[in-house]
Amino acid sequence: MDGSQLNAFLQNPDTLFTNPSIPTVFDWEKNDMALNQDKPSSAMDEDEEESSVDSMLCDSNSRLIPFGFSKSNCTDEIMMFINAGGEALSEADSRMKFLGDSYFEGGNVMQTNEHIAEAGDCPFIYQSARFGSFCYRFNNFPPGDYFVDLHFAEIINTNGPKGMRVFNVYMQEEKVLSDFDIFSVVGANKPLQVDDLRVSVKEDGLIAMRFEGVIGSPIVCGICVKKAQNIPVPQASQEYLKCNNCAADIEVSSAQKKLMRRKVTDKYEKKIQELTTQCQLKTHECHEAWMSLTAANEQLEKVRMELDNKIFQTRTLDETVGKQAENLKNITSRYGHDKKYWAASVHDLQEKIMIMKNEHAQLSHDAHACAESIPELNKMVTGVQALVAQSEDLKLKYSEEQAKRKELYNQIQETKGNIRVFCRCRPLRKEEISAGCALVVDFDAAKDGDLGILTGGSTKKTFKFDQVYTPKDNQVDVFADASPLVTSVLDGYNVCIFAYGQTGTGKTFTMEGTDQNRGVNYRTLEQLFQIAKERSETFMYNISVSVLEVYNEQIRDLLSTSPTSKRLEIKQSAEGFHHVPGIIEAKVDNIKEVWNVLQIGSNSRAVGSTNVNEHSSRSHCILRIMVKSKNLMTGDCTKSKLWLVDLAGSERLAKTDAQGERLKEAQNINKSLSALGDVIYALATKSSHIPYRNSKLTHLLQDSLGGDSKTLMFVQISPSERDLSETLSSLNFATRVRGIELGPAKRQVDTSELQKMKTMLDKARQESRAKDESLRKLEESLQNLESKAKGRDQVYKTQQEKIKELECQLELKTSMQNQSEKQVSQLSDRLKGREEICTGLQQKVKELETKLKERQQSESASYQQKEGKLMTVSCLIQTG
Repeated sequence: MDGSQLNAFLQNPDTLFTNPSIPTVFDWEKNDMALNQDKPSSAMDEDEEESSVDSMLCDSNSRLIPFGFSKSNCTDEIMMFINAGGEALSEADSRMKFLGDSYFEGGNVMQTNEHIAEAGDCPFIYQSARFGSFCYRFNNFPPGDYFVDLHFAEIINTNGPKGMRVFNVYMQEEKVLSDFDIFSVVGANKPLQVDDLRVSVKEDGLIAMRFEGVIGSPIVCGICVKKAQNIPVPQASQEYLKCNNCAADIEVSSAQKKLMRRKVTDKYEKKIQELTTQCQLKTHECHEAWMSLTAANEQLEKVRMELDNKIFQTRTLDETVGKQAENLKNITSRYGHDKKYWAASVHDLQEKIMIMKNEHAQLSHDAHACAESIPELNKMVTGVQALVAQSEDLKLKYSEEQAKRKELYNQIQETKGNIRVFCRCRPLRKEEISAGCALVVDFDAAKDGDLGILTGGSTKKTFKFDQVYTPKDNQVDVFADASPLVTSVLDGYNVCIFAYGQTGTGKTFTMEGTDQNRGVNYRTLEQLFQIAKERSETFMYNISVSVLEVYNEQIRDLLSTSPTSKRLEIKQSAEGFHHVPGIIEAKVDNIKEVWNVLQIGSNSRAVGSTNVNEHSSRSHCILRIMVKSKNLMTGDCTKSKLWLVDLAGSERLAKTDAQGERLKEAQNINKSLSALGDVIYALATKSSHIPYRNSKLTHLLQDSLGGDSKTLMFVQISPSERDLSETLSSLNFATRVRGIELGPAKRQVDTSELQKMKTMLDKARQESRAKDESLRKLEESLQNLESKAKGRDQVYKTQQEKIKELECQLELKTSMQNQSEKQVSQLSDRLKGREEICTGLQQKVKELETKLKERQQSESASYQQKEGKLMTVSCLIQTG
C-alpha cells in the first residue's frame, strides 16, 4: 500500500477497512459496549477512570505510581534529583543528594507542613512545589537515552474538586503528559509519580521540560533524571488492515492506531458537545414555555376572579333594587299619613311659637336683672381675701405644732438614756489570721444588743449595749443609729460622741474614716448641712468648726499655724459652761470646706508607731462644732455644741514596749483615761464630788458628762484572743458608762438674744393689743359681710341655675322653631302646588258642567221631539 492511501486513511478514519486479525475502531467500540453491559456500574466507573488515566500518558512505556519515592524501587543510576520549590538536602545514611530548585525559569514556590500520606522514604519532597507557568533546562548531559521521573502532590487545592488543575508536560518539545489532573487520580496531600519518561539527549547535552496549564496552573514537587540501560527499543508491532475496495493490505503502526482512536474520539466529543448545546436550547425553550403557561394560568385565574366579582355585584344590585322598590312603596304609603300629621303639627307649632316669644321676652328681662347684680360679686371677692389672711394665721399655728413635735422627739431620745453605748468590733488582721489567732467574740445575739466573750473553755461572759456592730457592718450602718443626735444639735442641745478602746481597734477609722469610706465626723457634718438646708425657710444657722487635741496633758489648737506658740487653758463662762479662749473657730458654709478643715486637723495630730499599732494616735483628738440658730418666725435663738472625740488608745506598757518620748505619751494617755474612769465611777455611784479637774480631758468634757448634753460612746474592741484582757477591760468600762443616769438635757438658749427678745416682746404685746381691738372690729364687720355674701351667693346660684335652664329651653325651642319653619316652608310650597292643581281641576270641572248642561239641553230637546212623534204615532194608531 502506498503513502497516499495511508494518508487518506489517517485523514478519514471512518473509511471501512477490514482485517480478520485486527478489529476496526468501530468493532472495538462495539466490543467495549457489549462488555460494559455485562459489567456492574462500579466496574464500569473503574474502567472509565483507567481509560482516563491512560489517556493522560502520551508515552506508552511510562507508568503512574500512586505512592511516594522509595529507594529500594530505584534500580537505575540517578544522575540528579531536583527538590522543586525546596532547598538542597542530603541523606545521612546514603550518598543520595537532593539538589535545590535552581534550574527553573518562571513560576512560584509553595510549601506546606501538612502530613503527606504514603510519602515513601523522602516525604519532604512532596511538602514543597513549584507552580505557575514555568520550565526547566538541564545542561551538560552526555548524549544518550535517559529516564525522567516526575513527582507530584496536590498541596494547594486540597478541597478539590476534580478539574481545578489540568495541565500538559512537554519534554524536548514532545508532549509526555496530556490533560494531567493530580486530584482526579490520587486526591489531595498524596504523592503521585510518573516514572520512566524516556528522553534522548543530543550533542548539545540539553534536557528541556515545559509545563503548560490547561485549567489552572501546573505544579511539580520533584524531578529525577536517571541513566537508561542499553535495552533495545522494542519494534512497534506492525498491524495490517485490508481495504474493502482493492483488498490491499495497509500497514498500521500502534502510534497510527492511537492517532486514529483520538480522531474518532474527538469527532464524537464534538457531536456530544453539539447535542448538549441542543439539549440546553430545548430545556431553555421548555422553561420559557412553562413560564408563559404559568403566566397564562395566572391571568386566567384573575379573569375568573373578576368574573365572579361581577356576578356577585349584579346579584347584590338586583337585591338592592328590589329593596329600594319595597322602600319606595312604603314611602308612598307613608306620605299620605305624614301629610295629615304635618298639617296638624304646623298648627300646633304656630301656637308654641307664640308662647316661646312670650317666654323669650321674660328671659331677656331676667338676664338684665342678673347683669345688675355683678357689682355685688366684687364685694364677695374682698371677703375671700379676708379668708386668705386667716390662712396665714393657720400657718403660724402649724409652726408652733412643729416645734412641739421636735420637743416630743427629743423627749423620746432622752427616755433611752443620756449616755448611750454602741459596741463595734473590728475584723481580724492579716497577721493575726496567719498566726492562727482564734475569735473570742460571739455575735449570735448582736441584733438584740447582746455581746458574748469567750473567757476560756466553755465559759462565756455576756455584755448588754444599746447597739452591737459586727465586722461585717459598714460605716453607713454605724452612722444610721447615731444620726438622730444630729437633729438634737440643730434643735439647740449639746451633743457629745466619743470613741473609746484599746490601741488598734479602729477608733480613728470609726470617727474619721478614709477618703473612700467616710467616718462619723464627716457624715455628721454632711447631715447637719442637709437638715439646715431643709429648714432654710424657717431657721438661719451659723456653723463653725474647731479642732483640738490633748497631748501630754496640754491642749493644742490643730488649726493654728503655730500650735505650740500659745498656752491654752479651760475657762468657765458667765453662763456656766466651759470653753477654751483663743482657739480658732473656722466658719464653714458647705461640706467641702468642712473636709478641708478636717484634713488640716488630721495632718497636725500627733501619731507614732508602737508594737501594737504602726500608726497609733498619741493624743486625744477633739472636734468641736458650734451651731448658732435663729427661728425666723418666732425669733428664738440657740447656741449649741457638738463634740466629736477620738480618744487615744489604752495600752499596757509591757505590751507596747514604749521608751523615751513614746513612754511619756503612753503614761499621759493612761493617766487621762484613768481620770475618765474615775469620773465615770463617781457619776455611776452618784458621788457628791466628781473629779473633772484631774485631767485636761475630763475637764474639757465636763459639760458633756455633767448632764447638760446628750452623750454617745463607741467602745471599740478586738476579736483576737491575744487582746482578751484589754477587750474585757474596755467592755467593763463601757458597761459602767451605760449605767450612768445624768437626767434630761437642757436646751441651750442664747441669753444675749433673750433680752432683745423681751423688749421686742413688750412692744409686740402693746401692738398686739391694739391690733386685737382692730381685729375684733374687723371680725364683726367680716361676719356681717359673710352673712350678706352667703345670702347673695344663694341668690346668685339660684339665678344662675334659672338662667341655665332658660338657656337650655331657649335653645331647644329655637331649634324646634327652625325645624318647624323649614317644615312650614316645605308644606307651603307643597300646598301652593296642590292649590294650582285644584284650580286647574276646578276649571275642568266647570267646563265639564257646562258641557253636561249643553248635552242635557240637547238631549231633552231631542227627547221632547221623539215624545211628540211617539204621541202622534200613538194617536194615529188609536184612530186607525
